[in-house]
Amino acid sequence: MTTFNKRAFGCVLVKSINSNYNADFSHQPRTLPDGVVYATDKALKFAVKHFLKKEYGGEKILYFKNLKNDFIPMSLEEAYAAMNFENKGMEKTAVAGNLLSCLDIRLFGATFAMKSKDGNVAISIHGPVQINHGVNIWRENNIFSEQIASPFRNPDEKSAEKEATTLGRQSKLQEGHYLHHFSVNPKNLSSIIKAAGQNAQSLSEEDIAKLKTALRTGVTYYDSSAKAGTDNEMLIWVQLNENSKRVLPNFSQLVKIDKKDGKVVYDLGDLKAALTDNDSEIEAVEIYYLKESVALENAPASKTRKYDLNSGNEIQ
Repeated sequence: MTTFNKRAFGCVLVKSINSNYNADFSHQPRTLPDGVVYATDKALKFAVKHFLKKEYGGEKILYFKNLKNDFIPMSLEEAYAAMNFENKGMEKTAVAGNLLSCLDIRLFGATFAMKSKDGNVAISIHGPVQINHGVNIWRENNIFSEQIASPFRNPDEKSAEKEATTLGRQSKLQEGHYLHHFSVNPKNLSSIIKAAGQNAQSLSEEDIAKLKTALRTGVTYYDSSAKAGTDNEMLIWVQLNENSKRVLPNFSQLVKIDKKDGKVVYDLGDLKAALTDNDSEIEAVEIYYLKESVALENAPASKTRKYDLNSGNEIQ
């Protein structure tokens, strides 16, 4: 496999219509102190890992919830053992090599601490792919709640409504467009690859291709009652030249949104200006979007190619 050794920056746009992309522990959409709705980086990572696990069955995904036969979640030790790594040794070199054979760890890194009969093993892996919290860039943050009825009554004999079915409540965001900025730096793995020696598996071009597919479709792919209405909307991927050391600004402040003629309109003028200032450092710009419901204004032109979000086919 060809090693991927270039840095990249970009953003993922997730639309949420009458939905709850990332609830807090009270089941409300998460909000910042000023009332702006946001989602954690874990929400997008979960969707990406879920997609990779389901669609690429040959890939090892370690840091993902797995259940035992009794429906109890596995511990780290149990999940590690279930991977059935070829190298059974627990010395750090062997463990580091095993961890790097997992696609999710090659992408996002991991903090690994496990006890074994030979002693404790603690390894921290700085992942190449770093994802920021997603902030709703739509002008409104309207959250509503509604009551829902259960088909079952409350069996508690002390309940005054013991003969009636129980009621619950769910909360959703009327409309949101979450923007997650991300960066990719393969050099983050250099120290762990060196420590793992011949057992090391570096980030590959194939890994990046799978990551791009998961970033542009993983949220839509993961469907649930709460997340129905939450879908991928756009992916922007800016890849730098191999030896570039340039750091691009956070995309969160560079993308503006509006609506015209029934379509969501993304104004990329500020992003275009930032990329123009760094044009000599950039190898390629890829924009994946839903052309049926999304329009682009002031999109970057230099080194830019546009693709259909779902199929991945180039838009001419």
